[in-house]
Amino acid sequence: MVSVHSKNRTSRLLLLIISILCMVQMSYAQKVNPDNPPALAVPDTVKINLVVPQNPADTGKNANGQFLTLRQCIDYAMQHQPGLNVSKINVEVTKATNDVALAGWLPQVTASGDLIHYFQQSNGSSSANTGSTTTGSTRSGYTTTFIPGIQVSQAIFSPSLLYAYRSAPLYIKQSQQATDSTKIFVVSTVSKSFYNVLLTLEQINVLKEDTARLGKSLRDAYHQYKGGIVDETDYEEAEITLNNSVAQLKQATENVVPQYAALKRLIGYTPDQQFNVSFDTLQMMDGIHLDTAQQLAYEKRIEFQQLNTAKALQDEQVRYYRFSFLPTVSAFYNYNLGYYSNQTSGLFSSSYPSSLIGLSFNIPIFTGFARLNNLKKAKLGSQIIDWQRVDLKSQIYSEYTTALANYKSNLFSLKLLQKNVALAKRSYFVVTLQYKQGIVPYLNVITAESNLITSEINYLNDLFQLLSSKIDLEKAMGSITY
Repeated sequence: MVSVHSKNRTSRLLLLIISILCMVQMSYAQKVNPDNPPALAVPDTVKINLVVPQNPADTGKNANGQFLTLRQCIDYAMQHQPGLNVSKINVEVTKATNDVALAGWLPQVTASGDLIHYFQQSNGSSSANTGSTTTGSTRSGYTTTFIPGIQVSQAIFSPSLLYAYRSAPLYIKQSQQATDSTKIFVVSTVSKSFYNVLLTLEQINVLKEDTARLGKSLRDAYHQYKGGIVDETDYEEAEITLNNSVAQLKQATENVVPQYAALKRLIGYTPDQQFNVSFDTLQMMDGIHLDTAQQLAYEKRIEFQQLNTAKALQDEQVRYYRFSFLPTVSAFYNYNLGYYSNQTSGLFSSSYPSSLIGLSFNIPIFTGFARLNNLKKAKLGSQIIDWQRVDLKSQIYSEYTTALANYKSNLFSLKLLQKNVALAKRSYFVVTLQYKQGIVPYLNVITAESNLITSEINYLNDLFQLLSSKIDLEKAMGSITY
């Protein structure tokens, strides 16, 4: 009986010690974490469906509420982009310059006159010269003479005018090709900038969902810790993970503002006005595919076309210097009306008209070998363009193979990363249930959450890299439309 009583006393003592330890632990827990959980700055978890104002923090404050798709952004840039408008003006400048150069083919009419008053003159005859043609002997003895005249000349043949005539359409073609090159640049840069904005907006969406999940995990971990189910480190790890996600969300939200500013500049949008970007997700996914079996055609590249035009202009210059020894022939007609008098008041009392017609020509005989040296220089310039064409083909082929490789690799990676997202979501769901049932530690939840956010971000990055590589491939193949 004594031994039994002693065992009961020992058991009661052990229970008392365990109770005291539990009370101390609960007191410590209450000291570290008060009854009311701390206020958690969990951002809004509403999903944004690829339609976000210029500043995501100002949702609903946009005054005009204008939405622009990628096609609309490109169309707007075609009308308002400063560099493109300068290229269009340069086309008109080229046309005006050609009109100036070709004006020599039209009749040239000038009026001139000489008003002469002699203070002293010899008894011999004198002659008046108007322009470059002598009008004939004037009547001697008159102190005041006035000989107005009209000269009309018409070019019949001139090597320089012939060169201007043959090169005029080439210069217009060259300026138009420069405008086309600017349009291609605008389409590619606007598309990439548009995709860059969409990428950041989708990252914001993913981070919003991530912060929502982490906020819920933090609250669950706190209540489980309060209930004595889990350790204190689970709650602290959940808070650390949430803070990291909130920081990433803030960074992405701030980064989208300058990206919108860059897009505005590229399309020529007014800086103080706002607009929203809009994109159909299904259309975007359908637009990632491209026929990679197409053969590379160098002639489609605008740079190759510009080089061909430069070659044609250089050939015209060679032809000009080759035939620059030909004479310049023109016809002229002069009409002069002479007035002669010894009294100024009676100068216009009578007139003595005269007129003539003729041909003039100019034949270069020796120019110090300038013509031969210019011809040699023009031929050397033509050889330079030939070598530039060879180098351009190599450059185009290199760009094409690089863009094709990037497109294929990004397309292949996209399919795998899409599977990773599905697997990561499933893994996160299972691990979360296991953690709530006490099967796995919270570290597994953090790892699953990290894998999920990483797979989603990687998928988005690869998606928009694929869209950008498609633009590069279309540009390399010369198939960008505008």
